[in-house]
Amino acid sequence: MKKSAREIVESSRSITRRGLMLGGIQAAVVATLGWRLKTMQLDRAHEFRLLSDGNSIKLRLLPPARGLIHDRNGIVIAGNEANYRATITREEAGDPAVVIARLRHLIPMTDTAVAALLADIGRRSAITPVVVADRLTWDQFASIAINAPALPGVTPGSGLSRSYPRGGDFAHVLGYVGPVSDYDLSKIENPDPVLMLPEFQLGKLGVEAKLEPQLRGKAGTRKVEVNSAGREMRELERIEGEQGATVQMTLDAPLQNFAIQRLGEESAAAVVLDVQTGDILASASAPTFDPNLFVRGISGADYRALMEHDHRPLADKTVQGVYPPGSTFKMVTLLAGLDAGVIDGGSHFYCPGYTTVAGRRFHCWSRGGHGSVGPVQSLERSCDVFYYELAQKLGIDRIAAMARRLGIGVRHDLPMSAIAEGIAPDRAWKKARYDQDWQVGDSINSSIGQGYVLASPLQLAVMTARVATGREVRPRLVRAIDGAAVPADAFADLGLAGAHLDIARAGMDAVMNGDRGTAGKSRIVAPEWRMAGKTGTSQVRNITAAERARGVISNDQLPWERRDHALFVCYAPVEAPRYAVSVVVEHGGGGSAVAAPVARDILLFALAGGLPPLDAYPPGQRDGIAEMQARMRLAPVPVAQAAGRARA
Repeated sequence: MKKSAREIVESSRSITRRGLMLGGIQAAVVATLGWRLKTMQLDRAHEFRLLSDGNSIKLRLLPPARGLIHDRNGIVIAGNEANYRATITREEAGDPAVVIARLRHLIPMTDTAVAALLADIGRRSAITPVVVADRLTWDQFASIAINAPALPGVTPGSGLSRSYPRGGDFAHVLGYVGPVSDYDLSKIENPDPVLMLPEFQLGKLGVEAKLEPQLRGKAGTRKVEVNSAGREMRELERIEGEQGATVQMTLDAPLQNFAIQRLGEESAAAVVLDVQTGDILASASAPTFDPNLFVRGISGADYRALMEHDHRPLADKTVQGVYPPGSTFKMVTLLAGLDAGVIDGGSHFYCPGYTTVAGRRFHCWSRGGHGSVGPVQSLERSCDVFYYELAQKLGIDRIAAMARRLGIGVRHDLPMSAIAEGIAPDRAWKKARYDQDWQVGDSINSSIGQGYVLASPLQLAVMTARVATGREVRPRLVRAIDGAAVPADAFADLGLAGAHLDIARAGMDAVMNGDRGTAGKSRIVAPEWRMAGKTGTSQVRNITAAERARGVISNDQLPWERRDHALFVCYAPVEAPRYAVSVVVEHGGGGSAVAAPVARDILLFALAGGLPPLDAYPPGQRDGIAEMQARMRLAPVPVAQAAGRARA
């Protein structure tokens, strides 16, 4: 059929449009190929020439700098320091034993260390670098770099390693970091690839472990050119990682240092709380240890010395140690009795020196007794019989409920390791634990902080802060993360009658400042810092009737491990409480003689913001205090931080 002129014109136009589209596409393809050829043949010619010679490009992770940890004043208590090291990669080394034998001519390596290193290399993936030597001197590092051609697979490098500039002051709170072990990896479901790096350090204990996600940071990357032998030729690109968060603790470095030194070589613990905010200003456990030893690889001899020490330097006694609180628990029993209406401020019990229950005598610490004793005097003189009688009327369940209300038998939520819950026993607890019924004698023992009752120094400090304020003070350890303040909680009222709290406080004040107070020798004479406190002595052995008849053996005549624990709790100023302190000295003997002076000195340091002035002490003690202060070697405080601390 013959087409019309119009149809012929339309067909021609359609063919022209298609041709133009096809031509455009062909031109774009040719242009793209041309651009790609130019890029490969001219711009990246050197890179592809190297690849053709057997070289390759590899992407390697860069460990991030670990976040810093500061005290409340900005003093660095966990930082990073430069570290020169060398690693070996089995895939690139060929025969690691031969390479290490050559390396031994450059740096000292024992046969034992070499055997352990070869075993570690054998366990790891062939492409995983393994640290050969750490903390090299500059000369050692340079000699390895110069001899690199003879050491295939060995890569010298530098990085950052954790350091604790305050030594053992914060060892128990912060913990320490160490190399990532197979055990560490087994506990993580999807481990971060950065954990596989040989130089990476992971938090093992304490704050370092609990805040690991914040402190770790994010890994960087480096693109390197590696030849056919596996040797790194040059770095092509580097993207630095992100440093971990900077964490500011509530701890006060000078106060912590003073507390550690004041505890000395005792097996002891001290906790200082700001009762208004719950800030833990000091958490000291003695004796302490140097966490830098673990970062650098502690020797077998050093580790055995720590493990075999009878004072347990590796244990954090502030939160892990639980002790019968002794008479420091009497405020709990007293407040339980007042709150339940079993006694009031005018109630009295007569103390002849003992109480008899079911034919068994429960003795007061004063063999001659205290006579008629009221609530305030029961604390001032620490009369046991008052509490024996009260416990029989009150019952254990109400005592246990008050203990938990005041923070004992409660696990406080802090970024620390192995925090103990303690025990505030009641009928249900004994039935569940021992399948036994509660006895009256159990209540009598518990009323004075013996028997099944156990509390940590942290819990005793919390108890004291709650009595001082009447509020549910909760301890906290982190003040800010990366400059963002962690808000302090608004503490709820405990719901205890003010008149009842005033009786307990008056009793604690009388302990220090009354005519017959058990800790009068450790009072603070500066009126603006007047202190209230309570002594405690807890037995760790049974005293038989025969021993009582012939005279109880004094603590200084017993082996150390059989002596009583010495305890003391206090707060100040009495009129406007600011700080609460608890001290426990394991097997120290009497709380008034041993623990009270230590707590008083630590509390005074907190109040004074530095070494306490001598005129805050009783006149007869000032010369001895001056000598003690002169013997102390307190850590220096940087000028800027000292100024900030004074303002705080």
